[in-house]
Amino acid sequence: MSAPASGRILPPLSKGEVRAGPGEDLIVFRDLHKAFGPKVIYAGLDLAIRNRETLTVIGGSGTGKSVLLKCLIGLLPLDRGSIAFDGEELSGRTEEEFLPARRRIGMLFQGAALFDSLDVGANVAYPIREHFPDVGEGELADRVAHKLEMVGLPGIEKMRPADLSGGMKKRVGLARAIAIDPAVVLYDEPTTGLDPINTRRINELIIELNEKLGVTSVVVTHDMQSAYMVSHRIAMLHGKRILACGTTEEMRRSEIPEVKAFMFGMETRER
Repeated sequence: MSAPASGRILPPLSKGEVRAGPGEDLIVFRDLHKAFGPKVIYAGLDLAIRNRETLTVIGGSGTGKSVLLKCLIGLLPLDRGSIAFDGEELSGRTEEEFLPARRRIGMLFQGAALFDSLDVGANVAYPIREHFPDVGEGELADRVAHKLEMVGLPGIEKMRPADLSGGMKKRVGLARAIAIDPAVVLYDEPTTGLDPINTRRINELIIELNEKLGVTSVVVTHDMQSAYMVSHRIAMLHGKRILACGTTEEMRRSEIPEVKAFMFGMETRER
């Protein structure tokens, strides 16, 4: 990891070490049930995500891929079931009780979700100010500069979101997601709306950050080429549950009709 602009080596903010060893279960969803009125999203979903892997969740529109991420970080409550993060139960926590978990989880939202009223530097600094208010202004500036450098956008702190291209907005959103040095990074449709060059750039960043930072990455996407490029494993949501989960090669070779139809169909359309 390169040093910040000042040349100082800064220790991780969140001290995001986890008890789970590499390859051991870090996040476990058990018997998840979730509905919005009469529309049932999950009816007994089970999924385990391993420490330091990149797991990609695929599935058709409306199957609840993004809902899974929002349940994990407490933006949506469960109707029934449990979510364990590094051995600690998250379901049923109050907003205040969720804060320690949120300090260890960063998220890149689908539309980057930058604050238009703030410049790039303030956007990236936002989660640090929220979760670590004791960080001084000099150190804060160093951390922001370092994260922007990591996503290939050094020196753009004073730019406004309105002046950024779609690809740049995604990368600023990613810099903000890793600003607090999380143990887990969530990606909600990270390549949607991007041209092939920026799509590849984002995919390469997902791989690079997973390796350099030693984070666990959870990617939600409908882009099968991206899924094949970044994933250690792929899980398919279908029928209100996880229908299948395996390595990219295992999923390619799957004999489950719904998996074959979805993966072959998406590959064909993207060509």
